Amino acid sequence: MKNKMSTYIIGEIGQNHNGSVEIAKAIIDIAAIEPEIAGTSDTHLKPLDAVKLTKRDLKEEMTESQMNRPYNGRNSFGKTYGEHRAYLELSDEEHFELYKHAKEVGLDFVETLCSVGCLSIFKYFEPDKLKVASRDLTNIPLLAALAETKKPIILSTGMGGKEELDEALEIITKYHSDITILHCLSQYPAEPQNINLNTIKYLKKAYGQYTIGYSDHSIGIAIPMAAVAMGAEVIEKHITLDRRMRGSDQRGSLGIDGLNRMVRDIRNLEIALGTEDIFISDASKDASAKLQRSIATKRDMKKGEIIREEDIHLLSPGDGFLWKEKDKLIGKKLFRDMPGNEIIYPENIAND
Repeated sequence: MKNKMSTYIIGEIGQNHNGSVEIAKAIIDIAAIEPEIAGTSDTHLKPLDAVKLTKRDLKEEMTESQMNRPYNGRNSFGKTYGEHRAYLELSDEEHFELYKHAKEVGLDFVETLCSVGCLSIFKYFEPDKLKVASRDLTNIPLLAALAETKKPIILSTGMGGKEELDEALEIITKYHSDITILHCLSQYPAEPQNINLNTIKYLKKAYGQYTIGYSDHSIGIAIPMAAVAMGAEVIEKHITLDRRMRGSDQRGSLGIDGLNRMVRDIRNLEIALGTEDIFISDASKDASAKLQRSIATKRDMKKGEIIREEDIHLLSPGDGFLWKEKDKLIGKKLFRDMPGNEIIYPENIAND
């Protein structure tokens, strides 16, 4: 079995930029920073692979009554929900500016497009990948429009089961099969008892022809780590400058330190997974020589004495004869005097 390939990690900015291009650029810059590893400055770990933004067409977002309803919570950026959404929305030109910034720092750029009208960004640039939000898994017109671009598509399954997923795949595969399926729980924040990470195993068996990953809304980094260990090839996680900022997704996002730890630990986990085999690692040789046990004298012995089994026992270090090799010693003469409780090495045995 080959070593696990590098996990494709997406930092989901979404609308954690709070309507500011400069804040979005700052988050992108953080996403591009190589994870820090204490005490191992000569080791380099890959940072995030991509950042993701969300684009909405407010004419195709909600009913007029919903857009006009009061929205006065602590995370509100407008008196009505429509005003709130309008405040957070970036223009096509601003998305293009952020696309170019991500490219400058070496990151892929993923876009969640929430309606067919959002494809207007293609006048300016083509994202590396397109994301279908969980709520749009059944949005057949959107699925068809996105698939027609022939760009790789990422599907989140948080609001769909097998039937909805199969129907979405049927639409997209009429155009191409470059598809990633992300197990997801549409609960914010996601509670562990509801996440059911074993769905990743199911998806890998049932939809193995596609890339399988996990979109995480839990608090902390333990669950995405576990998802990687279970075979997730893509991880998506909300990121922000500061979890205390206004915005409905901020508290469930990773701040600068959390992001560093998650990426560091996933990259280290990739290395640690290794191969499906059992063997003695070269890295264990020093410890083995120091800590394993070898055959040693149990008492003071004189040159010429015949070694008997009752004269020997096992002590560290482990650079002498193993117990399974005792027949190489028993019945042999000592070549020199030996004190008790010392390892018997080949040079201590007389050559008959």
